[in-house]
Amino acid sequence: MEENSNLTAERSLEIITEQIAQSRRAVSKTVGQSLYIAGLCTMCVAIIIGIGFYFTCDGIFYLLYLALPFIIYGVTRYIGRNQTPAPASFVGTMVAKTWATFAIFAISFFVFANLYDILMVHTESPEVYSRLVIKPFRIILLLMGMSVTITGYILKSRWLVWCGIIGGIGGFFWESFGVTSTLFSRIADNLTNYCAVTQGLVPGIIIALFAFVGLTLPGLMLKRQK
Repeated sequence: MEENSNLTAERSLEIITEQIAQSRRAVSKTVGQSLYIAGLCTMCVAIIIGIGFYFTCDGIFYLLYLALPFIIYGVTRYIGRNQTPAPASFVGTMVAKTWATFAIFAISFFVFANLYDILMVHTESPEVYSRLVIKPFRIILLLMGMSVTITGYILKSRWLVWCGIIGGIGGFFWESFGVTSTLFSRIADNLTNYCAVTQGLVPGIIIALFAFVGLTLPGLMLKRQK
């Protein structure tokens, strides 16, 4: 009798473990599709902004980044309208809250940094402006990398963790040390639109590459996992 009770307890534990694993896989695939769609939308918006700024040198294109969360949300809802929603779970809730937190911090910092820079433009000394100007691009890359990494830890996906680390830290140091400006300063004499390239086209390409490494590629792997 005692042996049967032990077997029943062990079987119950196996069933619970299997259900948790199935739930995690279902949530992982749903999150994978969301990351895949978010990556594609981010890549498209970044390229549009980069090309638009390159030809017009108008910073108004950067406002498209504010609309990016709504674009991602709309596309995700439209594509998943006929799909069975993933079961509610702690894992899915944590992933959703991670990216909601990223969106809040990234948009808030983007708005604050741009308003601050607009005010600093009107200072009398250009040297003061160049020293105190806030560049949100590198911080947003770092925040996005952190969000991807945390998502990877939640879903126990090593690929996702490493993609977030490489994309976030790599993009942060790339921008912090001004690699783009350094590379193009050597051929500045041969470029007719140096400012548009370094401030519009190249940042757009970097964001598109980061979105591919940190969002699209991991999302595709999560979608296809068995």
